[in-house]
Amino acid sequence: MPLTVAIIGRPNVGKSTLFNRLAGKKLALVDDTPGVTRDWRAAPAKLGGIDLTVIDTAGLEEAFDGSLEARMRRQTERAIERADVALLLIDARAGVTPLDRHFAAWLRKGRTPVILVANKAEGRAGDAGLFEAFELGLGDPVPISAEHGEGLADLVEALLPHLHDEEEEEPREDEAAGGEAAAEEEEAPTPERPLQLAIVGRPNVGKSTLLNSLVREERVLTGPEAGMTRDAISVDWTYEGTSMRLVDTAGLRRKARIDEKLEKLAVADALRVIRLAHVVVLVVDAEAILDRQDLTIARLVIDEGRALVIAVNKWDAVADRAAALQQIDDKLQAQLPQVRGVPVVTISALKGQRLDGLLDAVLGAYRTWNRRIPTAQLNRWLPLAVDRHPPPAVEGRRIKIRYMTQIKARPPTFALWVSKPLDLPETYLRYLVSGLREDFDLPGVPVRMLVRKGRNPYAQD
Repeated sequence: MPLTVAIIGRPNVGKSTLFNRLAGKKLALVDDTPGVTRDWRAAPAKLGGIDLTVIDTAGLEEAFDGSLEARMRRQTERAIERADVALLLIDARAGVTPLDRHFAAWLRKGRTPVILVANKAEGRAGDAGLFEAFELGLGDPVPISAEHGEGLADLVEALLPHLHDEEEEEPREDEAAGGEAAAEEEEAPTPERPLQLAIVGRPNVGKSTLLNSLVREERVLTGPEAGMTRDAISVDWTYEGTSMRLVDTAGLRRKARIDEKLEKLAVADALRVIRLAHVVVLVVDAEAILDRQDLTIARLVIDEGRALVIAVNKWDAVADRAAALQQIDDKLQAQLPQVRGVPVVTISALKGQRLDGLLDAVLGAYRTWNRRIPTAQLNRWLPLAVDRHPPPAVEGRRIKIRYMTQIKARPPTFALWVSKPLDLPETYLRYLVSGLREDFDLPGVPVRMLVRKGRNPYAQD
């Protein structure tokens, strides 16, 4: 069982830098601006042979009201409660500050063991702060440089006394099973391969509220402030036996409106999440349904080949629901014909209404996204489609369509062998894709058609 380690400290002492160093990936946004991290996030790690779950947290602030800083502090408290051990980071160059002393005294009263870590201790620049750290009453400080990877061996030594008793660890069911279903990993989510579900949308449409309502926990910060989420926060979760990894992302605005460096980093992180997702839930505001930016995000998801589900949030506040549904249908037909049949679910994330319907739509879109159609069925269908609407003639000779097969799923991708592939119009390919959607039940997911030149590659000479 991995040792859960929470990295805590005041703002700008290098918590996210250490988190990325231990995780071995640049998962958390890092910038010189204090307060970049707002939600806590977890990732697996390995240090000196020790399996870890590391938790990056927001900078500790002495705020106890309803402000954003106070809500960030409460999130950090939840992370500490889940941890087996906490790493209290201080800045060795800056020395011990009154805020460090305050939170050291607070942590000494808690149940979670604390290891004092003096970051930025490379060279001799941090010697003064290192000596001051002894006054915090948390034992000998561990000097490290998270940015340069120095001192991690000493950190391993400090973590060893907190390891779990291996004899109490029970074998996991998937290990006992011996991986018999490895061949089906691409088709069905498993604990090792959860369904990657990204929640995206414009700022302040309720993405974080939706994630909290799904997991029934205040897992990420919410509030009236737009742009609150910066890091993409992932949460492992199970719905009706299906393992999922829910990922909340930063709000996506038009490029022309993005000025701050931090927002650019947050948007880049959100785009990375979309590229790695299986299904993307686009959350839109019922009071401004599918505006230009919503449609831009939807096209981005489609271009990346992800399955798309549209969640119309704040539906409980809509007065004329029939008119709103008609507006959605009209915009989808006019602006997103390439994913005809995309699921649209009306919800209230704040009140938890129709969330089961949303998740059922997600699972349905995932199954469609994974669907494979046998080659024999495709080639029985193809002549009928061509007879209904033959391809155009070029220089008096009709283009011959000889063969078709599905070359991959996720998204469904088909190859078409044609006598003159360069002359086959894009409109005719759209006709074939529309026929595939209708006759083989492929609604709402991207369908790709690749044209090949030559004879049927499987024909006998």
